[in-house]
Amino acid sequence: MEGGAMMETVETVGLLACNVPFFSIFLALLAAIVTPLLPRGSRAAERLTLAAAAVIGALSAYLLAALAETGRSFTFMMGHFPAPWGNELRAGPLEALLALFFSIVLFLSLLGNAEAAREDIPKERRGLYGVMIDLMLGSLLALIYTNDLFTAYVFIEINTIAACAIVAAKDCGETVRAALRYLVMSLVGSGLVLISISLLYDLTGHLLMPDLHAAVAKLISAGLHTRSLTVSLALMTIGLAIKSALYPFGSWLPDAHGSATNASSAVLSGLVLKGHIFLIIKVFYRVFGTDTVRLLRGDTALLVFGLLGMVMGSLHALRQTNAKRMIAWSSVAQVGYIFLGIGMNTPAGFAAACLHMLVHAAVKPMLFTAAGGLIAVSGHEKELHFLKGAFYGSRWAGVGLIAGACSMIGVPAFAGFASKLSLASASLASAAAVPGLSALALSSLLNALYYVPAAIVILTPQEAPDAARMRHSLPSYKGAMAAFLALNFFLGLFYDPVMRVIGQGLAVLG
Repeated sequence: MEGGAMMETVETVGLLACNVPFFSIFLALLAAIVTPLLPRGSRAAERLTLAAAAVIGALSAYLLAALAETGRSFTFMMGHFPAPWGNELRAGPLEALLALFFSIVLFLSLLGNAEAAREDIPKERRGLYGVMIDLMLGSLLALIYTNDLFTAYVFIEINTIAACAIVAAKDCGETVRAALRYLVMSLVGSGLVLISISLLYDLTGHLLMPDLHAAVAKLISAGLHTRSLTVSLALMTIGLAIKSALYPFGSWLPDAHGSATNASSAVLSGLVLKGHIFLIIKVFYRVFGTDTVRLLRGDTALLVFGLLGMVMGSLHALRQTNAKRMIAWSSVAQVGYIFLGIGMNTPAGFAAACLHMLVHAAVKPMLFTAAGGLIAVSGHEKELHFLKGAFYGSRWAGVGLIAGACSMIGVPAFAGFASKLSLASASLASAAAVPGLSALALSSLLNALYYVPAAIVILTPQEAPDAARMRHSLPSYKGAMAAFLALNFFLGLFYDPVMRVIGQGLAVLG
């Protein structure tokens, strides 16, 4: 906003709140710059990353409090240069909520898996690992707050590089192969996004989302370039779907998760995917408009792929014997749930999708962190049958896995129940009532068929447990797991305030 509009926003929200989006991104990128200057092999990089996430979380909480009170949004033009020469940031209640949640989840993921990361990552790579985590956080925040498509593309690429490096941080051939596959698929996705942006710019001459929205609406009302807009929407959606691991584009995800460190798996599943999913929501709302998306049948395509992902992701998870690959395929299924809500193309559907996005961001890192603890007390064996009795070697990890399983199945009082209930309610009020409810029921049943046996395995006592199994968890691990559990129950029991904020954010997003 400029002039009187900007002054009105400053008076309503506060000067500090207006600068939070920029400073949040700046702090993450500054941490990435400072980290290489720290002593190699020390824990300084790890502590700096944790501190950056904590400060950004505090700033995001302040911004959320300011915006939730008013239900308003604002824009911030960096350098006062209009796009494409300058960048514009936008913040509303939904963006602030996502930034807060993602900062918390990153902090807990790194804290809970700190010891495992130190064991898995060579000393000489730990500094680089910290740099990439910081870049990932900065790019994620930029995807949340950006108001122009080219800036979004730049940070998509930064996010891709950082995520691939995070996957490959573990020094073994398996992780390198997984990272290369991830890189190839990600570059295909970002290439499609770039072609889409180029086509939109050629048609409209704009890169800012509000200007694009107005130009696209004019073209649609005049009946011009409908095919070109359809192609652009399809390319943008497919590109971001690849990066979001939507089935059948998410086959790279289990390989990346299966071989990466526990912290990398938690961050990749809980955070990286969500940035691209939220960008799809922004493109639907702020670039094309939901009515145009419906006219071009973009929502129908996502609905079909979402339904397919819910079922096929769960079926693939059911076939897995490797614990981390099982949880990874479960992520593919849960991404399908989110796209089911987006594909409904209704306010209730988008709200349910956003809630499930938060639920998945909170629960899936807890599952990977729990799996890491159980694997550690089972001789570092990832096959499920080797985890027999692992609960008694690390009770916090066992509780985390069981709680995460209950959430993914949809047991009442757990986070997953709240989001599945919201998706079911949204389905009833949409044209996708029958397929939506059927897929929700079938996928939840399949979730139970692979999570319940896994819980039974870890709860089955060994006849002669060895000393390694009886090792107690570290305080940092216990604290992170306790916080994950608290976040899980908060979303399951007190989701009404969260849904109100989501509703506020969606109301001002378009």
